[in-house]
Amino acid sequence: MVKHQPLQVYERQLCLSCLTGIYGCRWKRYQRSHDDSSKWECAWFILLCCSFLLLLIWSYFWWQAHNDYNEFNWLLYNRSGIWKDGTVPILATTLTGFTYTAFLIVLALCHVALGQQLNLYWLHKIGVFAVLLTTVTGVVSIDDFWQDEWDIVIISLQFTGPFLHIGALAAVTVLGWVVAGQVVRGERSRLQVVTLMVYVSVLLVLYLVPLFISSPCIMDRSKLGPRPAVIGRRGAPMLAPEHTIMSFSKSLQHKVNALEADVAISLDGVPFLMRDRTLRRTTDVDKLFPARQNNDASLFNWTEIRSLNSGLWFLRDDPYWTVQFMSERDRNRTANQTVCSLAELLRLAARTNRSVIFNLRRPPPQHPRHQLWVSDALKVIQRSSIQPEQVMWTPDWYRNKVRAAIPLLQQTSDEKLSVSQLKDRGISTLTLHYSQARSQDIRHFSGSNVSVNVYPVNEPWLYSLMWCSGVQSVSSDAPHILKKVPNPIWIMSADEYSLIWITSDLISLAIVICIFIFQKWKMSGMRSYNPEQIMLSAVVRRPSRDVNIMKEKLIFSEINNGVGSTDELSVYTGNGLDRYAREDTMMLSSHVTKVKPGLPV
Repeated sequence: MVKHQPLQVYERQLCLSCLTGIYGCRWKRYQRSHDDSSKWECAWFILLCCSFLLLLIWSYFWWQAHNDYNEFNWLLYNRSGIWKDGTVPILATTLTGFTYTAFLIVLALCHVALGQQLNLYWLHKIGVFAVLLTTVTGVVSIDDFWQDEWDIVIISLQFTGPFLHIGALAAVTVLGWVVAGQVVRGERSRLQVVTLMVYVSVLLVLYLVPLFISSPCIMDRSKLGPRPAVIGRRGAPMLAPEHTIMSFSKSLQHKVNALEADVAISLDGVPFLMRDRTLRRTTDVDKLFPARQNNDASLFNWTEIRSLNSGLWFLRDDPYWTVQFMSERDRNRTANQTVCSLAELLRLAARTNRSVIFNLRRPPPQHPRHQLWVSDALKVIQRSSIQPEQVMWTPDWYRNKVRAAIPLLQQTSDEKLSVSQLKDRGISTLTLHYSQARSQDIRHFSGSNVSVNVYPVNEPWLYSLMWCSGVQSVSSDAPHILKKVPNPIWIMSADEYSLIWITSDLISLAIVICIFIFQKWKMSGMRSYNPEQIMLSAVVRRPSRDVNIMKEKLIFSEINNGVGSTDELSVYTGNGLDRYAREDTMMLSSHVTKVKPGLPV
């Protein structure tokens, strides 16, 4: 019995099958092609790249906006009247979409690198279009609803810019492998020239972009100012219900230098602490006074306000996802919190020798204390045991009257005015949103003996940036986090940064040149191979000596009888390989050896 064994077989290409199968549902070898991709598929690849880049920017925005997640949820509450964490679905969809498009981008680039034809599966096309549409809708909605928050992207680049530059440089350098493979392959075409020009342009921009990067943290360490003081904004609202004695006590445990609060006036003239216009979010007013739950908080008298619970909402809504880390004792204490008055806050500050800064909200026109609201606040300050110089007065209303009544009060303003205007009004401290706090302005105000307080600063990177900018204090919802930042996260001199980016550019340039040289050498070597060497591989198994001899006899016999049967030749002819069949037969016949004596023919 003669055992037939194939002389040549295809290698199993599992990785390539998975690559083309996942991207274009082409799992079989005959479904794959080395032809150029169609214009339609190239358009889908461009759309995929645009979706990925837009999602990259969108993801970066929400990564940096973590400093203001609570502000976002508060804005949602003011619109809908229902408290919910709106960032969770946004972050979940963003992470899913980014992971999906990044995976498809990697698969597409692998197709290009291996010379495979792009053919995105129709389900992926629907997915990419859905991701792009969802992202565009989100960007437009945020631009309409939370437009001011885009400033944090520009501000954060001052801190992350040097590192993003190195990351982008590394990514584009690695991409050079794919670009080089396309440029050196085959005949020169317009697409190859355009691809090379675009790649070189992007690379040059990345090499030169550090010339335009400016950061307060690029400075001499000797010029770094003292650590900014931390002010507990509404206490420590991540650890306890905002504007409660428990919240302010928690902030004092984390070494804050001052306490900040929002003050409203009750119907009977008692200043109390409340951020919202109504009592619905932070109290149980819907249970005790359901018919009045949407009324202005100032339209309740102090006895009614004091009867409300202001801690149960924190355990129920868990606005900062911190309730799970609270001890049983803290939970019981939280459940029994009540609304805090300004007098209680001042007593706590006086006892702990801390300063107090507050924003006073004027009651509505129908309120009986509409014209007396400033006097009500001044009376509480005068009757408290706190030193006047420890109180920072922010409202611009009746400022001259306030200065005349209590001359030692520290006058502050949340309006960005010129130094001369601030001096004329007797203002010594300026409270600014971080988007208004430019390092040049901060140094200008500091040089004129005007202190700058920046709010809200909840993230270590923003605190480090403000520290390098020279601010004197920051208002924070997270004093327990900022306490763990003893030094700026990073700081380097201009010479050190120049050395880093020039070295990075030189390394990148050297790697790119080596990639292009290697790809050129590799392609020139492949062009010297015949088609059989490129597309087929020899069988790895080594048959025994007897099998080899029998195979050679069989071939010799077939050559003498007319080079195989019609069925065998039809296999080659049907696939367009009749020329290769004849050449292989002639090549094999030249190597036929004599039959070993003793073996049957």
